[in-house]
Amino acid sequence: QVQLVESGGGLVQAGGSLRLSCAASGRTFGNYAMAWFRQAPGKEREFVVGISRSGGSTKSADFVKGRFTISRDNAKNTVNLQMNSLKPEDTAVYYCAAEGRQLRIGIYEYEYDYWGQGTQVTVSE
Repeated sequence: QVQLVESGGGLVQAGGSLRLSCAASGRTFGNYAMAWFRQAPGKEREFVVGISRSGGSTKSADFVKGRFTISRDNAKNTVNLQMNSLKPEDTAVYYCAAEGRQLRIGIYEYEYDYWGQGTQVTVSE
C-alpha cells in the first residue's frame, strides 16, 4: 500500500503560480512512477503530467507544456507540481497518483494504483 497526501492548493489569480506537493508513505517511493491528474466540475479526470521512477523523464499533457513542471525527491518521498501562468481553465481538483506495474509513464487513470484525496485549485479571472 502507498498513501498519498496532497497539499498546496488554493485560490490564485490568472497568471499567478501555485506549487502542489504530494507526500507518499508506505512502500518504497522510488519503485513508483508518479503523476498528477485533475478533474474539473462536470468533466472527467484527466492526465496532467507524470514523472518516471528515477525522475529522469517526464511526460506532460499538451495543455500544460511550458507552464507546469513536475519534480520528485525520492529521499523525501515527495513529488511536486509547479504551476505557472495559471488560467481559469486550470481550475480543478488535482490528484496525485502512483503506479508500479510498468516502466513507462502512464497517462490513463486505470494505469495508476494509488491516489491521494485531491487538492482544490481555483484560478480567478
